[in-house]
Amino acid sequence: MTTLVTGAAGFIGMHVAERLLARGDRVIGIDVINDYYAPALKHARLAQLTARHGDRFTFIRIDFADMAALTEALQPYEFDRIVHLGAQPGVRYSIENPHAYVQANLVGHLNLLEVARHRRVAHLVYASSSSVYGGNTKMPFAVEDRVDHPVSLYAATKKADELMSETYAHLYRLPQTGLRFFTVYGPWGRPDMALWLFTEAMFAGRPIKVFNNGDMQRDFTFIDDIVSGVVSCLDHPPTDDGELKAGGSVAPHRLYNIGNNNAEQLGRMIDVLEQATGRTAIRDYQPMQPGDVHRTFADISAINRDLGYAPTTSIDVGIPRFVDWFRDYHAIDG
Repeated sequence: MTTLVTGAAGFIGMHVAERLLARGDRVIGIDVINDYYAPALKHARLAQLTARHGDRFTFIRIDFADMAALTEALQPYEFDRIVHLGAQPGVRYSIENPHAYVQANLVGHLNLLEVARHRRVAHLVYASSSSVYGGNTKMPFAVEDRVDHPVSLYAATKKADELMSETYAHLYRLPQTGLRFFTVYGPWGRPDMALWLFTEAMFAGRPIKVFNNGDMQRDFTFIDDIVSGVVSCLDHPPTDDGELKAGGSVAPHRLYNIGNNNAEQLGRMIDVLEQATGRTAIRDYQPMQPGDVHRTFADISAINRDLGYAPTTSIDVGIPRFVDWFRDYHAIDG
């Protein structure tokens, strides 16, 4: 079995590729390796995959928003399925650089739909985001909820991706699963995420910026739990049986939340981080940032019902595992 993984040099992409390779699959990974955050981290992730799995992992550096280049790069390869995780991430950055999101998240998603259609792949699993829920106040967020009022351009692009995928599932009967990820963290994580920023600042003795004066809740989801959900979805594509799927489609297209099913106070996350690092956080309380939401909380009943997905990692376990990795990666003693 061969799977094309986009965003393979990214946080979730690297871990999904690792899980697939570890069980004996072949993986073709693609990534543009842009400088949104340090390319050295992305290269280090790829080096891990190559060191562990040799020629069963093939990497191609390519911008999947360039359809001509993408088509040419993939021409020599055959693959059965696609896990499309590549995107321009970040809520706040979408306010500063909106064109990057349209190119990567809209044009890029369309290109992967076209590749999937023409290659007749068995299943396309793609990354959506909990950001699509915008300012919704009903908790927990369920895939049946209306998501018509995004509060960031990033969220709007992810909602648009879901709509494009629904169209392709309807027109071409292309089996697809869209996954709304909730605040993913863990080893090899992203430097623009709060856990990395807080950990880095605390080891350096700098203040951490705590937005909305600390009144924030997030459904923190450990990377291993996320990957288990992605791979389970990949292995069980939706059937084209005309029945109603999670998210409301009668085409072979479903939507799932993948979260920890638990909204944690930001303050408690920082408390756990203090214990794991052995450092006291200097908390610099800031107002709410444009595009941010007050609370996220995943209703995972749909994916639990269909696939038995059940996360097992609390922040009391996951945060120390991230900190251990962070110390090792940055060679921090004490």
